[in-house]
Amino acid sequence: MNKLTVRLNLFVKLIRMRKIKFILQKEFIQIFRNRTMLPLIFGIPIIQLVILVHAATLEMKSIEVFVVDKDLSSLSHKIVNKFDGTPFYEIAGVSFSLDEAYEAIEKDEADFILHIPYGFERDLIRENKSEAQLFINGINAMTAGLINVYSISIISEFNKNIIVDLTKMPQVKNMNPINISESYWYNPELNYKIYMLPGILVILVTIISMFLAAMNIVREKEIGTIEQLNVTPISKVEFIIGKLVPFMIIALFELAFGLLIGKVFFHVPIVGSLWLLFGFTFVYLLAVLGIGLFISTISSTQQQVMFIAFFFMLVFILMSGIFTPTESMPMWAQRVNIINPFYYFMRVIRMILLKGSGLWDISKELISLLIYGIIMLSLSVWKYRKVA
Repeated sequence: MNKLTVRLNLFVKLIRMRKIKFILQKEFIQIFRNRTMLPLIFGIPIIQLVILVHAATLEMKSIEVFVVDKDLSSLSHKIVNKFDGTPFYEIAGVSFSLDEAYEAIEKDEADFILHIPYGFERDLIRENKSEAQLFINGINAMTAGLINVYSISIISEFNKNIIVDLTKMPQVKNMNPINISESYWYNPELNYKIYMLPGILVILVTIISMFLAAMNIVREKEIGTIEQLNVTPISKVEFIIGKLVPFMIIALFELAFGLLIGKVFFHVPIVGSLWLLFGFTFVYLLAVLGIGLFISTISSTQQQVMFIAFFFMLVFILMSGIFTPTESMPMWAQRVNIINPFYYFMRVIRMILLKGSGLWDISKELISLLIYGIIMLSLSVWKYRKVA
Protein backbone atom coordinates (compact mmCIF):
# COMPACT_ATOMS: atom_id res chain seq x y z
CA MET A 1 0.00 0.00 0.00
CA ASN A 2 2.83 2.39 0.88
CA LYS A 3 4.66 1.62 -2.36
CA LEU A 4 1.48 2.27 -4.33
CA THR A 5 1.02 5.63 -2.58
CA VAL A 6 4.61 6.65 -3.29
CA ARG A 7 4.24 5.71 -6.95
CA LEU A 8 0.99 7.64 -7.24
CA ASN A 9 2.60 10.73 -5.66
CA LEU A 10 5.55 10.44 -8.01
CA PHE A 11 3.19 10.09 -10.96
CA VAL A 12 1.26 13.19 -9.92
CA LYS A 13 4.50 15.17 -9.59
CA LEU A 14 5.64 14.07 -13.04
CA ILE A 15 2.32 15.17 -14.52
CA ARG A 16 2.66 18.57 -12.83
CA MET A 17 6.23 18.98 -14.08
CA ARG A 18 5.06 18.07 -17.57
CA LYS A 19 2.33 20.72 -17.43
CA ILE A 20 4.82 23.36 -16.28
CA LYS A 21 7.21 22.25 -19.04
CA PHE A 22 4.55 22.88 -21.68
CA ILE A 23 3.81 26.34 -20.27
CA LEU A 24 7.52 27.17 -20.29
CA GLN A 25 7.86 26.03 -23.90
CA LYS A 26 4.88 28.18 -24.86
CA GLU A 27 6.31 31.25 -23.07
CA PHE A 28 9.75 30.98 -24.66
CA ILE A 29 8.24 30.44 -28.12
CA GLN A 30 6.11 33.56 -27.63
CA ILE A 31 9.09 35.62 -26.47
CA PHE A 32 11.41 34.66 -29.31
CA ARG A 33 8.71 35.00 -31.95
CA ASN A 34 8.00 38.58 -30.90
CA ARG A 35 10.46 40.73 -32.84
CA THR A 36 9.74 43.85 -30.79
CA MET A 37 10.30 42.10 -27.46
CA LEU A 38 13.79 40.79 -28.18
CA PRO A 39 15.38 44.26 -28.61
CA LEU A 40 13.45 45.39 -25.55
CA ILE A 41 14.87 42.55 -23.47
CA PHE A 42 18.46 42.40 -24.70
CA GLY A 43 19.35 45.53 -26.67
CA ILE A 44 17.86 48.53 -24.92
CA PRO A 45 19.03 47.68 -21.35
CA ILE A 46 22.64 47.31 -22.47
CA ILE A 47 22.58 50.63 -24.34
CA GLN A 48 20.97 52.31 -21.32
CA LEU A 49 23.57 50.81 -19.00
CA VAL A 50 26.50 52.15 -21.04
CA ILE A 51 24.94 55.62 -21.43
CA LEU A 52 23.54 56.10 -17.92
CA VAL A 53 26.76 55.11 -16.14
CA HIS A 54 28.46 58.07 -17.82
CA ALA A 55 25.50 60.46 -17.55
CA ALA A 56 24.10 59.71 -14.09
CA THR A 57 26.79 61.22 -11.91
CA LEU A 58 27.01 63.73 -9.08
CA GLU A 59 30.64 64.57 -9.78
CA MET A 60 31.36 68.26 -10.37
CA LYS A 61 33.86 68.44 -13.22
CA SER A 62 33.19 71.85 -14.75
CA ILE A 63 32.24 74.49 -12.18
CA GLU A 64 32.01 77.89 -13.83
CA VAL A 65 33.13 80.76 -11.59
CA PHE A 66 32.64 84.45 -12.32
CA VAL A 67 35.44 86.52 -10.72
CA VAL A 68 34.82 90.03 -9.39
CA ASP A 69 38.31 91.15 -8.27
CA LYS A 70 38.17 94.75 -7.06
CA ASP A 71 41.50 94.57 -5.24
CA LEU A 72 43.81 93.55 -8.13
CA SER A 73 46.58 92.72 -5.67
CA SER A 74 49.12 89.92 -5.66
CA LEU A 75 47.13 88.00 -3.04
CA SER A 76 43.87 88.37 -4.93
CA HIS A 77 45.62 87.03 -8.04
CA LYS A 78 46.89 84.08 -6.03
CA ILE A 79 43.45 83.11 -4.80
CA VAL A 80 42.00 83.42 -8.31
CA ASN A 81 44.85 81.28 -9.67
CA LYS A 82 44.07 78.70 -6.98
CA PHE A 83 40.59 78.26 -8.43
CA ASP A 84 41.76 78.43 -12.03
CA GLY A 85 44.50 75.85 -11.40
CA THR A 86 42.15 73.12 -10.18
CA PRO A 87 40.62 70.76 -12.78
CA PHE A 88 37.11 71.31 -11.41
CA TYR A 89 36.85 75.06 -12.06
CA GLU A 90 36.63 77.19 -15.17
CA ILE A 91 36.73 81.00 -15.22
CA ALA A 92 33.44 81.99 -16.87
CA GLY A 93 34.08 85.74 -16.74
CA VAL A 94 35.95 88.56 -15.01
CA SER A 95 34.53 91.97 -14.14
CA PHE A 96 34.58 94.78 -11.61
CA SER A 97 30.77 94.87 -11.43
CA LEU A 98 28.70 92.62 -9.19
CA ASP A 99 25.64 93.43 -11.27
CA GLU A 100 27.30 91.92 -14.32
CA ALA A 101 28.17 88.84 -12.28
CA TYR A 102 24.57 88.53 -11.03
CA GLU A 103 23.40 88.70 -14.63
CA ALA A 104 25.73 85.83 -15.54
CA ILE A 105 24.21 83.75 -12.72
CA GLU A 106 20.68 84.55 -13.90
CA LYS A 107 21.53 83.51 -17.45
CA ASP A 108 23.11 80.24 -16.21
CA GLU A 109 26.47 81.35 -17.59
CA ALA A 110 28.12 80.89 -14.17
CA ASP A 111 27.61 78.63 -11.15
CA PHE A 112 28.93 80.99 -8.51
CA ILE A 113 30.63 84.36 -7.99
CA LEU A 114 33.98 84.90 -6.29
CA HIS A 115 33.92 88.48 -4.97
CA ILE A 116 37.21 89.93 -3.69
CA PRO A 117 36.52 93.43 -2.29
CA TYR A 118 38.84 96.44 -2.46
CA GLY A 119 41.45 96.42 0.34
CA PHE A 120 41.62 92.62 0.57
CA GLU A 121 45.44 92.43 0.74
CA ARG A 122 45.79 95.59 2.85
CA ASP A 123 43.38 94.35 5.54
CA LEU A 124 45.04 90.96 5.59
CA ILE A 125 48.52 92.46 6.17
CA ARG A 126 47.52 95.20 8.62
CA GLU A 127 44.73 93.57 10.60
CA ASN A 128 45.57 89.89 10.01
CA LYS A 129 42.11 89.26 8.61
CA SER A 130 40.20 89.93 5.45
CA GLU A 131 36.99 88.87 3.74
CA ALA A 132 35.98 87.39 0.41
CA GLN A 133 32.48 86.47 -0.68
CA LEU A 134 31.00 83.50 -2.49
CA PHE A 135 27.60 83.85 -4.18
CA ILE A 136 26.40 80.37 -5.19
CA ASN A 137 23.47 79.52 -7.43
CA GLY A 138 21.23 77.55 -5.05
CA ILE A 139 18.54 76.28 -7.44
CA ASN A 140 20.04 72.79 -7.22
CA ALA A 141 20.70 72.37 -3.51
CA MET A 142 22.97 69.34 -3.94
CA THR A 143 25.13 71.06 -6.57
CA ALA A 144 25.32 74.22 -4.47
CA GLY A 145 26.44 72.20 -1.45
CA LEU A 146 29.21 70.50 -3.41
CA ILE A 147 30.40 73.83 -4.85
CA ASN A 148 30.47 75.30 -1.35
CA VAL A 149 32.51 72.38 0.02
CA TYR A 150 34.99 72.46 -2.86
CA SER A 151 35.42 76.25 -2.69
CA ILE A 152 35.80 76.40 1.09
CA SER A 153 38.47 73.70 0.84
CA ILE A 154 40.45 75.74 -1.71
CA ILE A 155 40.16 78.94 0.34
CA SER A 156 41.25 77.09 3.53
CA GLU A 157 44.32 75.74 1.76
CA PHE A 158 45.09 79.24 0.48
CA ASN A 159 44.66 80.60 4.01
CA LYS A 160 47.17 78.12 5.47
CA ASN A 161 49.80 79.03 2.88
CA ILE A 162 49.30 82.76 3.44
CA ILE A 163 49.71 82.38 7.22
CA VAL A 164 53.05 80.64 6.74
CA ASP A 165 54.23 83.24 4.20
CA LEU A 166 53.17 86.27 6.27
CA THR A 167 54.26 85.17 9.74
CA LYS A 168 57.77 84.04 8.61
CA MET A 169 58.08 81.96 11.75
CA PRO A 170 61.54 80.31 11.84
CA GLN A 171 60.35 77.41 13.98
CA VAL A 172 57.77 76.57 11.34
CA LYS A 173 60.38 76.57 8.57
CA ASN A 174 62.75 74.39 10.57
CA MET A 175 60.09 71.85 11.47
CA ASN A 176 59.58 68.84 9.28
CA PRO A 177 56.15 68.98 7.63
CA ILE A 178 53.46 66.54 8.70
CA ASN A 179 52.74 64.15 5.87
CA ILE A 180 49.14 63.03 5.71
CA SER A 181 48.33 60.08 3.49
CA GLU A 182 44.75 59.23 2.64
CA SER A 183 43.21 55.95 1.54
CA TYR A 184 39.61 55.20 0.66
CA TRP A 185 38.15 51.78 1.30
CA TYR A 186 36.27 49.88 -1.41
CA ASN A 187 36.73 52.63 -4.03
CA PRO A 188 40.32 53.91 -3.69
CA GLU A 189 40.20 56.16 -6.77
CA LEU A 190 36.75 57.58 -5.92
CA ASN A 191 35.50 56.49 -9.32
CA TYR A 192 31.82 57.37 -9.38
CA LYS A 193 31.10 54.88 -12.20
CA ILE A 194 31.99 52.01 -9.85
CA TYR A 195 29.32 53.25 -7.45
CA MET A 196 26.67 53.96 -10.09
CA LEU A 197 26.89 50.88 -12.32
CA PRO A 198 25.55 48.37 -9.75
CA GLY A 199 22.66 50.70 -8.95
CA ILE A 200 21.71 51.25 -12.58
CA LEU A 201 22.02 47.51 -13.22
CA VAL A 202 19.53 46.85 -10.40
CA ILE A 203 17.02 49.25 -11.99
CA LEU A 204 17.38 47.78 -15.49
CA VAL A 205 17.08 44.16 -14.32
CA THR A 206 14.06 45.01 -12.19
CA ILE A 207 12.25 47.04 -14.83
CA ILE A 208 12.69 44.34 -17.47
CA SER A 209 11.55 41.50 -15.21
CA MET A 210 8.69 43.29 -13.43
CA PHE A 211 7.36 45.05 -16.51
CA LEU A 212 7.42 41.96 -18.75
CA ALA A 213 5.86 39.79 -16.06
CA ALA A 214 3.12 42.36 -15.48
CA MET A 215 2.37 42.72 -19.19
CA ASN A 216 2.36 38.99 -19.90
CA ILE A 217 -0.93 37.83 -18.36
CA VAL A 218 -2.76 40.99 -19.42
CA ARG A 219 -1.61 40.43 -22.99
CA GLU A 220 -3.08 36.92 -22.79
CA LYS A 221 -6.35 38.49 -21.63
CA GLU A 222 -6.43 40.99 -24.49
CA ILE A 223 -5.73 38.50 -27.29
CA GLY A 224 -8.05 35.89 -25.78
CA THR A 225 -5.59 33.05 -25.19
CA ILE A 226 -6.13 33.22 -21.42
CA GLU A 227 -9.51 31.54 -21.90
CA GLN A 228 -7.87 28.61 -23.65
CA LEU A 229 -5.49 28.18 -20.73
CA ASN A 230 -8.30 28.42 -18.22
CA VAL A 231 -10.13 25.41 -19.62
CA THR A 232 -7.02 23.21 -19.44
CA PRO A 233 -6.32 21.07 -16.34
CA ILE A 234 -3.60 23.45 -15.16
CA SER A 235 -3.75 24.65 -11.57
CA LYS A 236 -3.22 28.26 -10.58
CA VAL A 237 0.12 27.45 -8.94
CA GLU A 238 1.40 25.69 -12.07
CA PHE A 239 0.22 28.60 -14.22
CA ILE A 240 2.01 31.20 -12.06
CA ILE A 241 5.22 29.11 -11.99
CA GLY A 242 5.13 28.75 -15.77
CA LYS A 243 4.75 32.51 -16.13
CA LEU A 244 7.45 33.33 -13.58
CA VAL A 245 10.37 31.09 -14.57
CA PRO A 246 11.06 32.44 -18.11
CA PHE A 247 11.35 36.03 -16.93
CA MET A 248 13.52 34.98 -14.00
CA ILE A 249 15.93 33.29 -16.43
CA ILE A 250 15.94 36.40 -18.64
CA ALA A 251 16.58 38.67 -15.63
CA LEU A 252 19.50 36.52 -14.43
CA PHE A 253 20.97 36.61 -17.93
CA GLU A 254 20.60 40.42 -17.96
CA LEU A 255 22.44 40.61 -14.64
CA ALA A 256 25.27 38.36 -15.86
CA PHE A 257 25.67 40.33 -19.10
CA GLY A 258 25.55 43.66 -17.22
CA LEU A 259 28.27 42.49 -14.81
CA LEU A 260 30.41 41.42 -17.77
CA ILE A 261 30.06 44.87 -19.34
CA GLY A 262 30.84 46.51 -16.00
CA LYS A 263 33.98 44.43 -15.57
CA VAL A 264 35.30 44.82 -19.12
CA PHE A 265 34.42 48.44 -19.90
CA PHE A 266 34.19 50.13 -16.47
CA HIS A 267 36.55 47.91 -14.43
CA VAL A 268 34.00 47.42 -11.66
CA PRO A 269 35.62 45.27 -8.96
CA ILE A 270 33.89 42.00 -8.08
CA VAL A 271 35.26 41.43 -4.60
CA GLY A 272 32.54 39.17 -3.23
CA SER A 273 31.06 35.86 -4.33
CA LEU A 274 29.11 35.79 -7.59
CA TRP A 275 27.29 32.67 -6.39
CA LEU A 276 26.05 34.64 -3.39
CA LEU A 277 25.01 37.55 -5.61
CA PHE A 278 23.04 35.34 -8.01
CA GLY A 279 21.49 33.46 -5.10
CA PHE A 280 20.30 36.72 -3.58
CA THR A 281 19.09 37.87 -7.01
CA PHE A 282 17.00 34.71 -7.29
CA VAL A 283 15.24 35.54 -4.02
CA TYR A 284 14.90 39.18 -5.07
CA LEU A 285 13.29 38.19 -8.37
CA LEU A 286 10.70 36.13 -6.50
CA ALA A 287 9.52 39.35 -4.87
CA VAL A 288 9.78 41.53 -7.97
CA LEU A 289 8.12 39.05 -10.32
CA GLY A 290 5.49 38.46 -7.67
CA ILE A 291 4.69 42.17 -7.76
CA GLY A 292 4.53 42.13 -11.57
CA LEU A 293 2.28 39.07 -11.65
CA PHE A 294 0.03 40.54 -8.96
CA ILE A 295 -0.35 43.76 -10.95
CA SER A 296 -1.29 41.73 -14.02
CA THR A 297 -3.94 39.75 -12.12
CA ILE A 298 -5.73 42.92 -10.95
CA SER A 299 -5.51 44.68 -14.34
CA SER A 300 -7.66 44.21 -17.42
CA THR A 301 -5.63 46.10 -20.04
CA GLN A 302 -1.97 46.77 -20.78
CA GLN A 303 -2.60 50.48 -20.25
CA GLN A 304 -3.69 49.84 -16.66
CA VAL A 305 -0.57 47.74 -16.08
CA MET A 306 1.69 50.51 -17.41
CA PHE A 307 0.14 53.15 -15.15
CA ILE A 308 0.29 51.00 -12.01
CA ALA A 309 3.80 49.69 -12.72
CA PHE A 310 5.11 53.17 -13.56
CA PHE A 311 3.75 54.58 -10.29
CA PHE A 312 5.39 51.94 -8.11
CA MET A 313 8.66 51.90 -10.07
CA LEU A 314 9.06 55.69 -9.88
CA VAL A 315 8.55 55.70 -6.10
CA PHE A 316 10.75 52.65 -5.54
CA ILE A 317 13.62 53.98 -7.67
CA LEU A 318 13.70 57.44 -6.08
CA MET A 319 13.67 55.92 -2.58
CA SER A 320 16.13 53.12 -3.33
CA GLY A 321 19.29 55.09 -2.52
CA ILE A 322 20.76 55.01 -6.02
CA PHE A 323 22.15 58.55 -5.73
CA THR A 324 22.08 59.37 -2.01
CA PRO A 325 22.19 57.11 1.06
CA THR A 326 18.81 56.14 2.48
CA GLU A 327 20.11 56.98 5.95
CA SER A 328 19.82 60.68 5.07
CA MET A 329 16.10 60.33 4.37
CA PRO A 330 13.47 61.29 6.98
CA MET A 331 12.60 58.55 9.47
CA TRP A 332 9.12 58.01 8.00
CA ALA A 333 10.67 57.46 4.54
CA GLN A 334 13.10 54.90 5.96
CA ARG A 335 10.16 53.00 7.47
CA VAL A 336 8.25 53.10 4.18
CA ASN A 337 11.34 51.65 2.49
CA ILE A 338 10.57 48.33 4.17
CA ILE A 339 8.21 47.58 1.26
CA ASN A 340 10.70 48.77 -1.37
CA PRO A 341 12.46 45.78 -2.99
CA PHE A 342 14.81 48.13 -4.89
CA TYR A 343 16.24 49.31 -1.55
CA TYR A 344 17.30 45.80 -0.51
CA PHE A 345 18.96 44.85 -3.79
CA MET A 346 20.57 48.27 -4.27
CA ARG A 347 22.25 47.88 -0.90
CA VAL A 348 23.25 44.23 -1.25
CA ILE A 349 24.72 44.37 -4.78
CA ARG A 350 27.08 47.16 -3.72
CA MET A 351 27.98 45.30 -0.53
CA ILE A 352 28.87 42.11 -2.39
CA LEU A 353 30.64 43.64 -5.40
CA LEU A 354 32.52 46.48 -3.71
CA LYS A 355 32.94 45.34 -0.10
CA GLY A 356 33.03 41.58 -0.46
CA SER A 357 30.23 41.03 2.07
CA GLY A 358 29.31 37.47 2.98
CA LEU A 359 26.06 35.64 3.68
CA TRP A 360 25.92 36.77 7.30
CA ASP A 361 26.29 40.42 6.31
CA ILE A 362 23.26 40.32 4.01
CA SER A 363 21.14 37.92 6.07
CA LYS A 364 18.71 40.63 7.19
CA GLU A 365 17.99 41.73 3.61
CA LEU A 366 17.82 38.11 2.40
CA ILE A 367 15.22 37.10 4.99
CA SER A 368 13.18 40.25 4.39
CA LEU A 369 13.06 39.64 0.62
CA LEU A 370 12.25 35.96 1.08
CA ILE A 371 9.21 36.87 3.19
CA TYR A 372 8.34 39.60 0.69
CA GLY A 373 8.49 37.14 -2.23
CA ILE A 374 6.35 34.51 -0.48
CA ILE A 375 3.69 37.13 0.28
CA MET A 376 3.59 38.57 -3.26
CA LEU A 377 3.53 35.16 -4.98
CA SER A 378 0.79 33.98 -2.62
CA LEU A 379 -1.24 37.07 -3.43
CA SER A 380 -0.71 36.48 -7.16
CA VAL A 381 -1.92 32.87 -6.94
CA TRP A 382 -4.87 33.89 -4.75
CA LYS A 383 -5.92 36.81 -6.96
CA TYR A 384 -5.65 34.98 -10.28
CA ARG A 385 -9.09 33.77 -11.30
CA LYS A 386 -9.12 30.53 -13.21
CA VAL A 387 -12.43 29.48 -14.71
CA ALA A 388 -12.52 25.74 -15.31
